[in-house]
Amino acid sequence: MTMNPTLRISALALLGLLPGTAALAQTAAPATITVQVNKPGDAVSKNMYGLFFEDINFAADGGLYPELVKNKSFETDDHLIGWKAIRGAAGLESYLVSTDRPISNANNHFLRLSVKTAGPDAAFVNEGFRGMGVKEGAEYTFSFYARKGPGNVGGVNVTLEQSGRGGPGPETPGSGKALAQAQITGLTTEWKKYSVVMKPSATAAKARLKLAVEGTGTLDIDVVSLFPKDTYLKRENGLRPDLVQLLKDMKPGFLRFPGGCIVEGRTLAQRYQWKETIGDVASRKPLINRWNTEFIHKFTPDYYQSFGLGFFEYFQLSEDIGAEPLPILNVGMACQFNSAELAPITSSTAKGPNAAGQGDEPTLETFIQDAIDLIEFANGPASSPWGAKRVAMGHPAPFNMKMIGIGNEQWGPQYLERYEPFAKAVKAKYPNIQIVSSVGPAPDGDLFDKATLKMRELKAEFIDEHYYAKPEWFRQNVGRYDNYPRTGAKIFAGEYAAQSVAIASENNKNNWDCAISEAAFMTGLERNAGAVAMASYAPMLAHVDAWQWTPNMIWFDNLTSYGTVNYYVQKLYALNKGTSVLPVAMPANAKNGTDNLFASAVADAPTGDVIVKLVNYSTTPRAVKVNLAGAKKVGKNGTAFVMASDDLNTMNTIQEPTKLTPKEEKFSVSGSTVSYTLAPNSFTVLRIPGKK
Repeated sequence: MTMNPTLRISALALLGLLPGTAALAQTAAPATITVQVNKPGDAVSKNMYGLFFEDINFAADGGLYPELVKNKSFETDDHLIGWKAIRGAAGLESYLVSTDRPISNANNHFLRLSVKTAGPDAAFVNEGFRGMGVKEGAEYTFSFYARKGPGNVGGVNVTLEQSGRGGPGPETPGSGKALAQAQITGLTTEWKKYSVVMKPSATAAKARLKLAVEGTGTLDIDVVSLFPKDTYLKRENGLRPDLVQLLKDMKPGFLRFPGGCIVEGRTLAQRYQWKETIGDVASRKPLINRWNTEFIHKFTPDYYQSFGLGFFEYFQLSEDIGAEPLPILNVGMACQFNSAELAPITSSTAKGPNAAGQGDEPTLETFIQDAIDLIEFANGPASSPWGAKRVAMGHPAPFNMKMIGIGNEQWGPQYLERYEPFAKAVKAKYPNIQIVSSVGPAPDGDLFDKATLKMRELKAEFIDEHYYAKPEWFRQNVGRYDNYPRTGAKIFAGEYAAQSVAIASENNKNNWDCAISEAAFMTGLERNAGAVAMASYAPMLAHVDAWQWTPNMIWFDNLTSYGTVNYYVQKLYALNKGTSVLPVAMPANAKNGTDNLFASAVADAPTGDVIVKLVNYSTTPRAVKVNLAGAKKVGKNGTAFVMASDDLNTMNTIQEPTKLTPKEEKFSVSGSTVSYTLAPNSFTVLRIPGKK
């Protein structure tokens, strides 16, 4: 499309790209925005803004789940991932991963060490997750199972030390400074668990764990753990407190888990199976993470899921942060970007062994039963089989789950023909459970349109739409939901994030251009709360040394974490979501987003406040006058929360975690009118109190 020259000059002036326009903008008449306070519209869902969790970017192991030992039970496909032998003059004679009389059938691999000549360097080290982050004076519980064999092994010296050289091959002796030490003695010829508390003498971001055999002979070890005592709520097998606190501070309405494509697996044999993630932590079998070799630019073959953070812990986390749990379940389809393997719809079409070559191939009924059993696990009484398992894990009360998702991001007729009997079976057993339905990975196109039409015909409760796109897409599509139906299925904007370069580019940045564009788009979500019931940014977490995808909402290293500018936009919406939509008329009745000015408003019944959200995507300040039409009682002083930067490339980082965060300021209210000047490139939330 070619822009009219006159219009182009006007647009450039508004963007401050012509000489003298800054002064012009500051002296121009204020843009009047009318908020119909006396005409509240649709209710805003209490779950409107929530969280999307997927185990990508080391979000679980190495992140939210704070176990410091990688591959603690030697059960990964490459059984020694994370472990290295130290070879010195008096090192190990041999080592191997054995299955000879293991701890249990579920945990049937262990490490056997043989020492011929005693010495301090007859040892194995664990590297952790890009190192082990430990803090001076903090307490860490070391534990393992051990069994001595022939010979005179007297014990194990445990050392937490500064990491020596990394890389492939054996470690060299004496390459790390000791931070904490302990000795395990009293070993027997039967498997026994030993534990000791270790307290580092200094803080280190990349420590490692060294286990040295004392004496000569053979020693078997398994389930090696180094777990911080400082977990959220000091809970055993708990979660990393700084990351949980960042999530809780958002007051999220829901927590969607465990993904994401992680639900599907590259093959059905590698799919996420929730039943394998509950019960005794030591008996949970690890599984390859489908993101480990997905991207050449971030090749991470050591990426496995230990399931120390499993479905019980997800439900518990939801409860801890006050969010509704929203589990997503496999619909009998492996990832369509990978193998696209399908489970047969009926047993008559099943064909022998499954993709792992084990047992009968699962049919759709297997996946349906998993969903029905999950609902019982979450909500069932202690007298029910799966409810009893929840109770046994320490949670007698039901989790009161209300929603599940059937499939993650599936598309096409294969999904629809599986979804329909799946949803029908769930509703027959649990009619009050609400179902989230997929319409594919793209926000438009023929497959999207057909799936949306079908889901509305089937009276789906929530339709999950995803969009990853350039920042301008978000600003241009602020009116996306203006004409969506207000009856029938509600929209769940389940995954979205502006991509500064391109989808899946390793060069994407969490910059202010992306975040302010998302803020603009979210005015459209808020204005259309009658059509949109839930929304979540994605992905949620990323390790700065072990990510596969960017951008992400929260970044962390082994010791610290920070919220991106995108995080603070999401948080401002979540903390100011209100209870009902208030109609907004833009200047001269222009469409929302005209001249890069975006607005939405809500009433907040508990406080009586009117909350107005304003985005000025412009390089110049912009004066606005907010007219509170029909307001009867208004307080004299309001509170503004402002995020603004002249540089659209501004980002928070590990080094500058709060470079751009909301600033709080007061403003005066004159009758039913608010005069305010929006900063350049700004997102502003105005809270205008009702007079009490």
